[in-house]
Amino acid sequence: MPETDSRIALFPGVEAAAYREPPHNLEAEQALLGAVLVNNRAYERVSEFLRVEHFADPVNGRIFEACGRLIDRGQIATPVTLKGVFDQDEALKEVGGAAYLVRLAASVVTVINAEDYGREIRDCYLRRQLIEVGETIVNDAFARDLESPATEQIEKAEAHLFNLAESGQSEGGFIEFRAALTQSISVTEAAFRRDGGLAGLSTGLIDLDNLLGGLHNSDLLILAARPAMGKSSLALNIAFDVATASIRDSSQPRQTVAFFSLEMSAEQLATRILAERTGISSEKLRRGQLNDDDFGKLVQASQELERTPIYIDDTPAIPISTLRTRARRLKRQHGLALIVVDYLQLMRPSPGSRIDNRVQEISAISQGLKAIAKELDVPVLALSQLSRAVESREDKRPILADLRESGSIEQDADVVMFIFREEYYLSKAEPTQRPDESPEKFHDRHEQWQQLCEKAYGKAEVLISKQRHGPTGTVTLHFEGAITKFSNYVSEDHIPAH
Repeated sequence: MPETDSRIALFPGVEAAAYREPPHNLEAEQALLGAVLVNNRAYERVSEFLRVEHFADPVNGRIFEACGRLIDRGQIATPVTLKGVFDQDEALKEVGGAAYLVRLAASVVTVINAEDYGREIRDCYLRRQLIEVGETIVNDAFARDLESPATEQIEKAEAHLFNLAESGQSEGGFIEFRAALTQSISVTEAAFRRDGGLAGLSTGLIDLDNLLGGLHNSDLLILAARPAMGKSSLALNIAFDVATASIRDSSQPRQTVAFFSLEMSAEQLATRILAERTGISSEKLRRGQLNDDDFGKLVQASQELERTPIYIDDTPAIPISTLRTRARRLKRQHGLALIVVDYLQLMRPSPGSRIDNRVQEISAISQGLKAIAKELDVPVLALSQLSRAVESREDKRPILADLRESGSIEQDADVVMFIFREEYYLSKAEPTQRPDESPEKFHDRHEQWQQLCEKAYGKAEVLISKQRHGPTGTVTLHFEGAITKFSNYVSEDHIPAH
């Protein structure tokens, strides 16, 4: 009985699968190596994107690597100069030894197509990698590992595919200054044509935009504050303004915002936005204490907000690799204008990272966020905690040294901003009468405190302590605590008379 028939007899109902060879093109590999051996300049055309591991035949890969080493040292790579390198190579002996090198060089017709050969070799390599990724996905799915749920396997599969897609792109190299200059002029022209003269995305806060010039693509912006200062509220206000720019002005392009909320749930964030839009306090919304007028406002606001392109991910302790994967996917499917992360210290580094301590962990996260900003070419606004050192000082205004757990946050960030609300600290410092203090003196002290409270009421300061592209300074904003809303501050001497 023929071999095929015996297999069918052993496994009834199962047809013999035809063997499929992984994609490869040995002729292209040999043609490229021959071109390099004849004219070493052919190596320069492919060395930018071609690597040893891209060759299907390991022997051809080693020859390519040896050619590269000689050329990099300023020597000429020929069958003669390579002979000594491969005299002891058993694998080369199997294909004919030094005679194989001579045959490669002698069989070359032209070196003009060297780059085409290189891209064909690389394309076959990517296809082999794609097959390997597919097999891994199938095997992992069959394994049913209880420690690795299906959703996590999907994310891993996406990460593998995106990494493969990245490696499929030509590696970055030099950009001619003329091209960079053209890009710079385009940004300047866009800012000139845009209302307010902003080069980046508007935050919706005039004074903040004037100091920052908007939120610039590929920038990592850190917004830090002590608890209860309103950093989540300010980040949400900015995200909402960016996302609704096209709704307010139809000439503006649609601007999608990814909001990674590691502290609050998506429902809590939605409640905050509703409070800010309706003017109804978050507490009333949570308790359902609404009259007919409030309910009408709520319905109208919810209908308007349905079109807002904000996508919220409230996965707790999200790894930086998962954040990158989901942001890439969102950009591919819906576009992406801004990423907000609330907040940095609740993230985790990518699985498999070798981290020895918390400082290194935070450093890896901040570096990862900066890399995402550059890769996706969008601004990343990351919130950060501050150390308790602020509370022990008489002047509670934060400084760069207060950034919690890592100095690398300051290094990686293009902009570092702090929120300071004197009203918060004054409200906790109401004076009490001392035993030896007269009522009149206590009254004076209490009245001074009240005056300070009135002066600080509703005011918030945003301190720009670092800006790579512009000046530092302080911006005053108006803050409504009941509806957690930051808005433009108008001083009393600028309020128009009725």
